Amino acid sequence: MKALKEIFSSVFNTLVILACFGISLYIYLAIMGNPINFMENNPKGHPLPGNYLGIMYKGGPIVPVLLTIVLTLLSFVVERFISLSKANGKGSVVKFVRNIQDLLKEDKIEEARALCDKQKGSIANVIKSGLTRYRELQNDPTLAKDQKILALQKDLEEATALELPALSKNMVILSTVASISVLTGLIGTVLGMIRAFAALANQGAPDALQLATGISEALVNTAFGITGSTIAILMYNYFSSRVDAMTYRIDESNYSIVQTFAASLK
Repeated sequence: MKALKEIFSSVFNTLVILACFGISLYIYLAIMGNPINFMENNPKGHPLPGNYLGIMYKGGPIVPVLLTIVLTLLSFVVERFISLSKANGKGSVVKFVRNIQDLLKEDKIEEARALCDKQKGSIANVIKSGLTRYRELQNDPTLAKDQKILALQKDLEEATALELPALSKNMVILSTVASISVLTGLIGTVLGMIRAFAALANQGAPDALQLATGISEALVNTAFGITGSTIAILMYNYFSSRVDAMTYRIDESNYSIVQTFAASLK
C-alpha cells in the first residue's frame, strides 16, 4: 500500500509539472508573444514602451522554463497549505492535547479516543493509536510494568514514524526549486549577455535591436530566477517551522501519554 501511494504521488507530481510547463508555454507564446505587445505588431522587433509582457517575451526561450518553475512552486505551496491544515486537525492542537491529558488523568480512554476521532489530523492519529494500545496493556497480566511502558513507547514511535513522511511530503521540491530557479535565471542571463556582446562586436555601428534584446533577456531571466528562488526559500522555511511545531506537539503528547500510563500502573 505504501509503495502504491509513493508511485501515485510521483505520477501526480510529474503531471503537475507537465501541466505547469504547458501553461507556461501558452503564456509565453500566446500572451507575452502577442503581436499587440510590439511595435508594428512584430514580435521580432522592439516591445512597446512600458509593455512588460513584450519585455518579458524578449527574455528568450529560458522564460517558459522559469515560468514552469514558478508555477510548480506555487502549485506545491498550495498543496502544502492544504495538507498541513488537514494534518493539524479541525480544532486547536494546544487545546486538544490539554483535553487528552485531562481525560487520561481520569482514565477516560474511550472518551479520549472519541475526541481523537473528532479532532482528526496527524497528532490525533498518533494519540489514538497509542490509546488503543494503552487500554490493552493496562489489562495485560502477562507483562511487567517496564515491559508495558516500553511496548507503549514503541507503538507511539511507530505511529509517529508513519505520520512524519506525510508532514514533510514534497518539501524536497521546494528546496530544489530554491536552487534551480536562480541557476536557471543565471543561464538566461549569460545567454542574454552573450547576445548583447555579440551585437557590440559588429563592425561599424552596433546592432541596436540585438543589443536591446540581449540586455532584456539577461535582466528578465535574472528577475524571474531571483523571484522564484526567494519565494521558494521563504515557503520552505515557513513550512519547515510548521512541521517542526507539529512534530514537537506529537512528541509532547507521546511523553504525556507514557507518563500518565506509567503512573496508572500498580
